[in-house]
Amino acid sequence: MGVLMSKKQQVEKVQKCSAVVSAFKEGLKDRPPQARCPENTGEPEDKSVERPAAPAPSGKEEDEGQVQEGSKQASTSQQASASLKEEDNRINQEAWSRLRDGKGVEPEDLDKANQLTRPAFVRPKRDAGDDQPVDIALGQREQPVNDEMCEICEVWTADDLFPCRSCSRVFHDGCLREMGYLGTSALKEMREAAHTATGWSCYYCDNVNLLLTDEEMHSLTETFKECKIIPESCLGSDEFLQYKNFLSKQLFEKDLMDEKEEEMLAQFSALDPEKRGQIEWTDFLYHESLEVLKKFRSQNSLVRLLTAKERDRARSVFLSLDQDKDGLVLSGETRKAQQSWFQKNTKETQSCNVSISHVGPISENSPASSASEKSREKTSITSGKDDNRQLSWPEFLKESAIFILAARPNSPAVHLRPL
Repeated sequence: MGVLMSKKQQVEKVQKCSAVVSAFKEGLKDRPPQARCPENTGEPEDKSVERPAAPAPSGKEEDEGQVQEGSKQASTSQQASASLKEEDNRINQEAWSRLRDGKGVEPEDLDKANQLTRPAFVRPKRDAGDDQPVDIALGQREQPVNDEMCEICEVWTADDLFPCRSCSRVFHDGCLREMGYLGTSALKEMREAAHTATGWSCYYCDNVNLLLTDEEMHSLTETFKECKIIPESCLGSDEFLQYKNFLSKQLFEKDLMDEKEEEMLAQFSALDPEKRGQIEWTDFLYHESLEVLKKFRSQNSLVRLLTAKERDRARSVFLSLDQDKDGLVLSGETRKAQQSWFQKNTKETQSCNVSISHVGPISENSPASSASEKSREKTSITSGKDDNRQLSWPEFLKESAIFILAARPNSPAVHLRPL
């Protein structure tokens, strides 16, 4: 037993010595070079002898200290710059994520603490027979009836409900406000327009970007990123032309021709009805969304996107143009009808019972008439050759479908200018 205790004591002593030696070595490593003890020469240390003071740091050491201080400041500056860049990336990422819901912008004048939960938007999927012809009879009016209850709160309150001009949904103005879909100024415009002949589009129909499938939206988003276009930003004419030139190089491997540039500038003017020299993000997004539909969808597919109200309005316009009742209209008249889709609400309060067949050509002070005179002259020369082409009702509807969809947004901008 005594032997065992002795061995245990020896082991403990060895462990303690090892710990002390290790701690001593670590302490030596942490000390600065000038503070190290002199090497042991075997002579006893004479404490009575004063040791010489440590030499002052040389100029080289001072320079090294300044370099270290400068590197610390540079590191701090880099960290601040990286933090700002990270914040910008976060903001841009949030904008891109909001683009999933069609606009990519925050609602205006919205108290988020009291905001009701919005429904999730689900992008459409194309069916196998989406490109097949669809039979829409000319003589059979659909006369769609508006819903009886508010789309948001599902409560019926008769005259306090505001209908959408494109679909059958109806809404309370208070519900639209609490959901954050409309700000104060937009609500006022809605109240003035909803019960007129021109009408008002609800947040589903107003946002034509929601007509794109996930694949189409992904393609559009990637193009925006390649051109460094950030959601929520306004575009000037130079940026708009630069973007269109990029698309031309991507599709045709060449820049826009002069004539095509004039068409793009005329479209820019139509998107900027107030002549501010820039177009809003949502107007640009809607224009590009319609361009995607025009590029990737067949005319039959576009006709399938029309609502019953829009088909009824198209019937009224066709019948008003078919004066001799032979079931045919001229392409020149069709072009004027396409322009008439963009007739905006006037200040006169018209009853919604007024026949929508009284849709005339575009007025001189309408947004679509804001294109340059030179561009309009060229358009009239080139389109005049085709003005006498006769169109049947199905052909009229197929050629007009994209322009009917382009007329859905409430914005005064013309998102797809008829040529």
